Amino acid sequence: MHTLLPTSIVGSLPKPSWLAEPETLWSPWKLQGDALVEGTQDALRIAVQEQRQAGIDIISDGEQTRQHFVTTFIEHLSGVDFDQRETVRIRDRYDASVPTVVGAVSREKPVFVEDAKFLRQQTDQPIKWALPGPMTMIDTLYDRHYKSREKLAWEFATILNQEAKELEAAGVDIIQFDEPAFNVFFDDVQDWGVAMLERAAEGLRAQTVVHICYGYGIKANTDWKATLGSEWRQYEKSFPLLQQSSIDIVSLESHHSHVPLELIELIRGKKVMLGAIDVASPTIETPEEVADTLRNALRFVDADKLIPSTNCGLAPLSRDLARGKLRALSAGTALLREELTGVEV
Repeated sequence: MHTLLPTSIVGSLPKPSWLAEPETLWSPWKLQGDALVEGTQDALRIAVQEQRQAGIDIISDGEQTRQHFVTTFIEHLSGVDFDQRETVRIRDRYDASVPTVVGAVSREKPVFVEDAKFLRQQTDQPIKWALPGPMTMIDTLYDRHYKSREKLAWEFATILNQEAKELEAAGVDIIQFDEPAFNVFFDDVQDWGVAMLERAAEGLRAQTVVHICYGYGIKANTDWKATLGSEWRQYEKSFPLLQQSSIDIVSLESHHSHVPLELIELIRGKKVMLGAIDVASPTIETPEEVADTLRNALRFVDADKLIPSTNCGLAPLSRDLARGKLRALSAGTALLREELTGVEV
């Protein structure tokens, strides 16, 4: 593996059409029972192969075994009733029908550990596994039991820590917590959000990432982005706190966004997973565009701390488009690597 500028995707890849409806976010499974287990494992194998063929260095599962990046984890916990639905506002952007917390939440058994072991068998490259962050989890539920965002988040953080420790034992090198809610609930981030994240990551030897983006390229998110003005400065609130935290890597959206690059200075000293691929655009980036995005960031992050990545997940795109974007990420990174080392790769 290249030690300089190792590439990675944030998490999701499109699922094969025989497994779920193409170009649809969170679409239902087309298989059931044993066929679904076999189908998701086959899809995971393909996701690994496509990342490797595209030259990606840190391999993910492509989220092939889960329908949704938050609720698939919650479905495996007790204390949450998926039949009792309430409509809540998600991240202050759109209404959704969500399950209800009806009692104490707990994790009866591991959620993703078997999947992670299966991923570990597919490659000898470093592997990364994504979990939902505590704040984003509570934003996807109606709480009838704890009646405190902070108390519920603490319970989830404790559960996530149990899961993360078992993922580490299964051979996962990097554990990522997805916290898009950090771009919305600034007071909560300051009051308890970062503390919950640290609780989730407590005692891990694996590298830890927090991923904070502006969401998939769905209408609710693109409409919201259009209201944010010419500069998106949301990271200004969380980055100084994360810079002081125990989290190793901060993953952010950059390419085609209005995030001022100098905000990266606020996490100086941390590793930066920089989004150099726009997941909301049907255009495949050129290697030069990717290299430009990464090169510009080098004013604020040292090259040995930069991990070129995608802005967010690639799940809603076509498989061809996602493959093209993976190749562009690798090719653009290779250009910059060559510039920095003088060695053609």
